[in-house]
Parts: sequence; structure tokens; C-alpha cells
Amino acid sequence: MIPFDPDQIIIAAREAGDLALARWREGGQPDCKIWEKKPGHPVCDIDLGVDELLKERLAAILPEAGWLSEETVDDSDRTRREWTWLVDPIDGTRDYIRGRKGWAISIALMKAGRPVFSVIHAPVGDRCFTARKGDGAWLNGASIHASAREEITGARVPSDGLAKADRDLAMVPKPNSIALRICMVASGEADLVATLRWGNEWDVAAANLIAAEAGAIVSDALGDPIRYNKASPKDFGLIVCAPGIHGAVVERLADRAAEILAGN
Repeated sequence: MIPFDPDQIIIAAREAGDLALARWREGGQPDCKIWEKKPGHPVCDIDLGVDELLKERLAAILPEAGWLSEETVDDSDRTRREWTWLVDPIDGTRDYIRGRKGWAISIALMKAGRPVFSVIHAPVGDRCFTARKGDGAWLNGASIHASAREEITGARVPSDGLAKADRDLAMVPKPNSIALRICMVASGEADLVATLRWGNEWDVAAANLIAAEAGAIVSDALGDPIRYNKASPKDFGLIVCAPGIHGAVVERLADRAAEILAGN
């Protein structure tokens, strides 16, 4: 049981979205300061402002919960808490600062390392994806479901380009936010999202629950289940796909994954 009305999380996500949307400019740079945390990793003061707002709002909802966010220095105390918030204040910052639509607010509530409630709010277009463990997945209050695809050939993948070995797949438009890409699988707009790199829990935790509750299969790149709120909050790769193609995806990626891991 969640010890509060989960609609409070949605309200916090929408408030954060309003804050970010007020400074966003379609097709152009937002009204904010932009810099790089490290080469190739942009951040802006709106990321930090949204992070601060969500930390305040979510702490008021569940004061005993730990906190893990992309824009906050990690505190290992979170691993000793029963409840933990996993937050990406703006997932898809590149799209945000370029005036594109593919960004979202990502919030997941964990209990003992497992997601129990999540919200992905995309302010541009006012799309709010939610999921509660065991209770299905929703988009603006309407139930959503992953596709029933059983053949990997022709599977729809949000992508800007495919490797030669994957050109039997079908590209569909790709938002910068990986959370929104995962939600595309959850809502049946895509059949597969896969990565072969070390990724952070805050990028995917909320969307992974939404996908799983919509009937998709969620695993790391090796096909293994994902746990959250780990001391080192990273996993190697991600697969989110229609149930009927998960085995084929794991098999297709196995050699590539092994080669990458051998080089680390």
C-alpha cells in the first residue's frame, strides 16, 4: 500500500512541467542558462529548478523516503530507506534546449528496491503516463497496452538510424527522452527500445514500471530483471519490448553485449 493519495505525485509532476514549459521555446533555445556537466552532457538551470521543486513537493508527501535524482549529489542513506524517490527532473534535456517536444518529467516511487508508482509527464502535448504496481498503465486516464507483436522483423523502434544488422526493423520518430521512448512501447506506438550502454536508474525507473504494467517485458541488455535503488545506480543496457519478441531481442544483442562488456 502507498501511504498517501498517489494523485499527489501527479500534481507535483504537473507543477514541475508547468515550471519547465514556461521557459521552453518551440524551435528555439529556452529562456535559461545552459552549460555542460561534462562534454556531451548538457544541463540548464531549469533542470535544477525542477529538481528543487520536486524535492520539496515529494518530501512533503513522504518525508521518510530517500532521494535519488540526476541533478542532486547522491546520498547513500537512500539505500537504507524502505521508500525512495527516483527522479529525472527533465529527461531529454537536449530536446528541451533545442526547442523540441521530446522531453518529460520522470518520477518513480520505490519500495524495497521495486517501483510501486510512477509518473512520466510530457508537458508539450499534455501527456501524462502513470502506473501503479499491479493496477495497469494509463495515459491521461485511459488504459494503455503494449503491442502483441511476435516477429522481430518489422518491429517498430524509435531511432534516428539503424545498424546494418538491424535494418529489418522499422524506424519510428525518436524523442530524446528515453522515458518517452519506453512509454511508446507501453502505449503500442513502438514495439522495442534497446540500449547497449551503462545507464542510470533515474532515466528509466518510472517508465519501466509503466511499460511492465502495460504488458511489455523489461530487462537489462542480457535479459535479466532490473532492481533499483542500488548503491551504484546503474545497469548495463535495457530492453523494453512486446513480450513475443523479447527472446529474439536478447539473442540478437547477445554477441554485441558480450563484446562491449569484455572491453570494459
